[in-house]
Amino acid sequence: MEQAERRKKRKGYTLVYTGDGKGKTTASLGLAVRAVGRGFKVLILQFIKSPQRTYGEQIALSKLGVDIRQLGVGFTWTKTPEEHRAALQTAWTTAKQEVMNGDWDVVILDEINNALAIEKFPIDDVLPLNEVLELIEKRPGCLHLVLTGRSAKKEIIEKADLVSEVQVVKHYYNEGVPAVLGIEY
Repeated sequence: MEQAERRKKRKGYTLVYTGDGKGKTTASLGLAVRAVGRGFKVLILQFIKSPQRTYGEQIALSKLGVDIRQLGVGFTWTKTPEEHRAALQTAWTTAKQEVMNGDWDVVILDEINNALAIEKFPIDDVLPLNEVLELIEKRPGCLHLVLTGRSAKKEIIEKADLVSEVQVVKHYYNEGVPAVLGIEY
């Protein structure tokens, strides 16, 4: 069966990976690899990670033909609120366009839940929760939409078809170990 024909018959789902444990992005990347293996077109938009850095997933997935874009400016403590707000606005505009254009089988909005949970500065005017909920509802019917990140809003959890919560049992961060090359980035 041709890809276009499969798209017409497929029901898309909204999946959420959230919680305080490590592995939310990793789970979505595993899903991306599986989807590519089945001939799906996959797009990953990373809301917090900066294009100024290189990430292991970016290197590997680009070799598989996955379009993966870092649209953020890094973590909230490294840049000004204005820089973050501008990046979030651009990321959100890109996400809406890409989800609705019909080019993709899977779109992963990596760390969008983290972005929606920012409380240090206002974000609702550049990344409105009501628009995210509307996008979930109005996305193409065959599109699988994945949202990752800590602190998923209850409204997103309610709209999702699948929610997995990753919990910390033990983590070397608590022993003062910084991010590990090949594991966290």
